[in-house]
Order: sequence, then structure tokens, then C-alpha cells
Amino acid sequence: MNKIVEITGLEKTYVTESEKLTILKDLNLSVEKGCKLVIVGESGSGKSTLLNIIGGIDRITAGKVIAAGNEVNKLNEEQIASYRSKFLGLIFQFHYLLKDFTALENVYMSALIAGVPKKEAVLKAVQLLQDVGIYERKNHLPSELSGGERQRVAVARSLINNPELILADEPTGNLDPANASMIGDLLFSMVEKYKKTLILVTHDMKLAKKGDVAYTISGGKLKPVDFRGEK
Repeated sequence: MNKIVEITGLEKTYVTESEKLTILKDLNLSVEKGCKLVIVGESGSGKSTLLNIIGGIDRITAGKVIAAGNEVNKLNEEQIASYRSKFLGLIFQFHYLLKDFTALENVYMSALIAGVPKKEAVLKAVQLLQDVGIYERKNHLPSELSGGERQRVAVARSLINNPELILADEPTGNLDPANASMIGDLLFSMVEKYKKTLILVTHDMKLAKKGDVAYTISGGKLKPVDFRGEK
């Protein structure tokens, strides 16, 4: 199998006037294409920071990060924008839907920005909204959708540009238990259907157990988690 993410010797240090705080230190990670990898751990351990580094949202202090053939830490702003558009699908704890646009428009907008003709973009968005079970709500604004429905739209949007890698940061964190379970199941089923690689950060151990591989961050490094034998 091909490696879609290869991280070696990663360090991330935040420097302020009063302190120097190293969140990640000598961290190594290799992710095979098609893998569904989960990262769990305490708040402040660096889970979201690691995801943001892979996504080109945050810069590293030292080391090397290669994702989908790109050495992310060496890309300029224009190249990072292209990398995110072509290779990444992003899902966050908050849906970040555009409040003045319908569910359908929120999904196809990213494709339009990437240069896809509108007719093709709309057809893709319709298919994805059908796949996530919210097509009948396609003309509703985010304010007219429930929390679970908004996250369904966010999952559909993450797939519109046929990305190689989906990065999901606490995608069920703002939902009640029933909706959290539903969105977790949906995310994994969509990743499976479209044969994507997934890196998921979560506090939800039930969701974490759905992954192929699980890690926790401790002392700035990744350590394997084995859920076998747990109910």
C-alpha cells in the first residue's frame, strides 16, 4: 500500500513572551492509503495541533510532514490553498457552513472555487446530499437545520472535490449522544464508500473504536492504543 502521510521528527513549539511550550516533540507517523486512523487523548495534548499541521493550517517548528506527495511545511500560501482544495476534505467540531447559503450551495461552493463547472458541481453535490440522507433539506439554510443535519452537510461538503484524505477534528463534539452516534456511523460509511483515507481526532471512545488504527498523544509523541478486548 502507498503511504499518504509520512511525518518524521515533528516538533511544534509555541513561544510567548513568558514561556516556551513544546506541544509535539520527535513525533513520527506513517499512514497508509485507505487507512482509518483515530487519535484520542486529553485536551491540550496536541491532537488538533497535529491535524492542523497536516492540513497546512499550522506550521511546524522542526521535522518533515509529507501528505499526498506534498512536503507541507515547505508550501507557500498559494500552494497550501491548492493542496487543501485538491487533496483534503476538512470536517470540524463546528460545521462552518455559510449562513446565507442553502445546504446544496454550501456543498457545491467548494467545487466552484476549485474550478469545477457549476452544472457538474451541482450534480456532485446532489449525489452527496442523497448519500448522507439530507437531500430533501437541500434548499434549507443552516439556521433551518438541526445540529446533526448541519454535520451531514459538512460531511458531504468534505467529499465534493474528491479528496484523497479526510481530516476530521471532533466532528461529533457538539452533538447529543444519538446524533453523535449517527454522524460517526455516517462518516465511516462515507469514507468506506468513497475509498478515502481518514484521520480522525475524537474524545468519543465509541467512535474511536471504529478506526483501523488508534493512537493517543502523550509527552508530545504518538503511542498506540489497543481497544481489543474492550466491550
